[in-house]
Amino acid sequence: MSTGPNPTAAALRHVLGHLVTPLLMCLGMGLAYLGAFHAPQPHDLRVDIVGSGPTTQVLAQTLQDKAAGALDVRTVPDRATAATALRQQDSYGAYIPGEHPELLVASASSDTSAMAVEKVFTQVAAGQDAPLKVTDLAPTASGDPTGQGVFFLLVAVSIGSYASVAVIGAAGAALPMRIRALLAVGTSLVVSLIGTLFAGPVFHLVDHGLAGVWALSWLYAAGILLIGIGLHTYLRRWTTLGVMVLFVMLNFTSSGGIYRPELQPGFFGSLHAFWNGAGLVEGIRGHVYLDGHGLGGNVLVLAFWFLAGVLLVTLAGRTEARRNALAAAHEQPRKETKPEETKPEAGSGAETESEEEMEEAVAV
Repeated sequence: MSTGPNPTAAALRHVLGHLVTPLLMCLGMGLAYLGAFHAPQPHDLRVDIVGSGPTTQVLAQTLQDKAAGALDVRTVPDRATAATALRQQDSYGAYIPGEHPELLVASASSDTSAMAVEKVFTQVAAGQDAPLKVTDLAPTASGDPTGQGVFFLLVAVSIGSYASVAVIGAAGAALPMRIRALLAVGTSLVVSLIGTLFAGPVFHLVDHGLAGVWALSWLYAAGILLIGIGLHTYLRRWTTLGVMVLFVMLNFTSSGGIYRPELQPGFFGSLHAFWNGAGLVEGIRGHVYLDGHGLGGNVLVLAFWFLAGVLLVTLAGRTEARRNALAAAHEQPRKETKPEETKPEAGSGAETESEEEMEEAVAV
């Protein structure tokens, strides 16, 4: 006696198939976060020795030799030159030797880099039996004493953006692409406004320049949403994993919000030059704390990702139009031969797939 398909086995295969996504996320997050953050060590961390003459040159060369690649030591003639370099992120510490040695840092540029430099020069001053005075030329706002609040702002805006991709892409799959694109732009506006409220009135992560923080956040969020919605046309249920790879695994780790490239493995440091999270973090730092240094370049990075999203949405819209045209051409002969067709049951097919996509995104 023959038996039909086993519903339990089919359901089990279905569950196991969907477990692939969270397991790949676990693997990717572990590789990305632990690879980027588990053992921060300086490499070619630029520091300055202020002064001139043989004594200064000997101190700089001694530090360079002892650091064995961890530091990139140079000499600058005076305090003003050293201060300019710090504000332009050309160096991350400037040591002024003497009877009362002083270390200049800019913690707003990177608190962890400033701490690494302070650790080095505390030992140098101790070797000279002198206490070290540390002067912070670019401190962060009172609500962000560690300088890492901008990174967690990045996290909040990113989650609001890529989670919205699943909702618009899946629940709105029946909508024309232009409507989904408009929803993406509108949603990014709301997400960026929420982020700006967090940064300013709620947690006081920044004490001025909120309009610029909002503009950078909107450009960043809009890029994520447009890219995600465009990818949904091609990746479908794998979209959540795709945007997680792009905008969490590779994005958070290369943003410089916790450790700048000088304290990370080279792979993440190379991504820092052009990834959108670094564009947001460094753009806000430059705008709020560093007199606008590097702001134009970071805006260009964010604009590039935004334009990539516009292009991807445009291509996805054309792809969907071709698919619909082919489906309509295929369906027409069937309608001529079978005038009465049974409509698919509600909750089946694409609707079920959309619900599963949203559930996976929410679970993340």
